[in-house]
Amino acid sequence: MVRNRRTRARTRRATDAESVAVIGLGRFGQALALELADEETEVLGVDSDAEIVQSLSGALTHVVRADSTREEALRQLGVHEFDRAVVGIGTDLEASILTTSLLVSFGIRDVWAKATSQAHGRILTQLGVQHVVYPEHDMGQRVAHLVRGRMLDYIEFEDDFALVKTSPPSVVVGKRLGDSGVRTHHGLTVVAIKRPGEGFTYATADTVVRAEDTIIVAGRTRQTERFSELR
Repeated sequence: MVRNRRTRARTRRATDAESVAVIGLGRFGQALALELADEETEVLGVDSDAEIVQSLSGALTHVVRADSTREEALRQLGVHEFDRAVVGIGTDLEASILTTSLLVSFGIRDVWAKATSQAHGRILTQLGVQHVVYPEHDMGQRVAHLVRGRMLDYIEFEDDFALVKTSPPSVVVGKRLGDSGVRTHHGLTVVAIKRPGEGFTYATADTVVRAEDTIIVAGRTRQTERFSELR
């Protein structure tokens, strides 16, 4: 592990700000770390691959080559001082479990960990991980919903609730939302609307939907699916 005292001092100061440690910089970890950096979040990236670390030099606040399964290595990096950490290790199950176990033992407030299977996810949950994510599985589900109908975007939450971006079906076109019966007949709420060339605005009962508009509806998952499939 290559690391100097100056780098260590900068990393420790970063933990006092809004910062995240991302351990495992494969496709998932890199995408997440770079997105956080774009949003001006201070990111400490850790990976055992020298080429990956070199490729991300300058893109993240700090990026270091280290063995994340070693407690001493993580402590030297100041990872134990972070409030939020993400384990993006997927292919090496042992490294994922050992790294995650160390983060939990540090008492880090929010630990997110990538799981590649339901069994992997159960182990992570048993270790005490608060947030287990299944990137491939979740993306597959999301794309399946988009492929099925006229959905332009789709977000599913817990408890069978979803937000869907879609083109308006004919049953609401040319009508005030208050008169369209969307909530009564479809169990949904139109929460936002976008005119061509404009940004999204909140929808009201007096909003009249046009065929060329884009709308966002909220409701039970299956009901949002059915609504997006209407013509």
